[in-house]
Amino acid sequence: MRTINLFSKTVLASSLLMVSAVSLAHNGEDHSAPEKMTVATSSSQNQPMQMDRSQMNQAQHQATSTVNHLHHVPDANAQQSSHYDHRSEHGAQIYAVTTVDNKWLLNEDGDGGLKSEFETRIGTDENKLFIKVHADKQESHKAEYDTKVLYSRMISDFWDVQAGARYRAEKVEREQQGWDTEEKVDGVLGLHGLAPYFFETDAYLYVGEDQLWKLSLETERDLLFTQKLIGKPYLKANVVLQDESRYASKTGLSSLQAGFQTRYEINKKVMPFVDVGYGYEKGLKQTAWQTGTDSEHGWYYGAGLTLKF
Repeated sequence: MRTINLFSKTVLASSLLMVSAVSLAHNGEDHSAPEKMTVATSSSQNQPMQMDRSQMNQAQHQATSTVNHLHHVPDANAQQSSHYDHRSEHGAQIYAVTTVDNKWLLNEDGDGGLKSEFETRIGTDENKLFIKVHADKQESHKAEYDTKVLYSRMISDFWDVQAGARYRAEKVEREQQGWDTEEKVDGVLGLHGLAPYFFETDAYLYVGEDQLWKLSLETERDLLFTQKLIGKPYLKANVVLQDESRYASKTGLSSLQAGFQTRYEINKKVMPFVDVGYGYEKGLKQTAWQTGTDSEHGWYYGAGLTLKF
């Protein structure tokens, strides 16, 4: 009986040990499963990130290839623009400007005279045609005319060279016949442009019959008092180098005008003005056909109107 009880206790103890071993083995598997799941989850998360990076690199490579391809593909618009005539946008447009200037001036003796100037220019910035007309009508005298037709060619940013012809009809005093008009045609060569300090300048050399060599200079500059009130100092000079005609002027500085004009711009087309200045004339040379005269000088003043269109 004691042997049976001992055997029973031995079997029960062995059974308890087996149950404990099985339970411990089961718990070990349960702890290792989450670790395996965690490893699997992390690996599954890394795979999409690696795929996203590879896709981004591939997209960047495709975009770079596309840009490089576009750089190498010729643009049809660029090819067309290379054949486009840009002169139509940069100084090659044909334009026309006309200025008419009329003024009435009085000298110190109260003698008056009407002076008119007409100028029109047509062409482009590089090539222009100038037509200039000057008329001078003193009281009790015949009018004097001066007409120039000039071709103007731009030689720099601020200067044009000009060449052409001048027709002039000047009053002359014939002995025992009174005042008359003499007509002549001269060749003209000169410069037109903007001198330093913004002085608009015209300088011409005249060559004509009877060994005429003559220089003329005109320069002026605008001074803005306001947007509409503008002052303009000016200088006009004529120098006779040589003249062997019947009714010649004295050589040297034959005439000079220095003055100041103040205008009010009603608009860019209508501009009344007042003018005051000092003038000098050397006089006529003594010849077999005319009597020599003395020089004259003095102040003058007046008013006028400028039209531009």
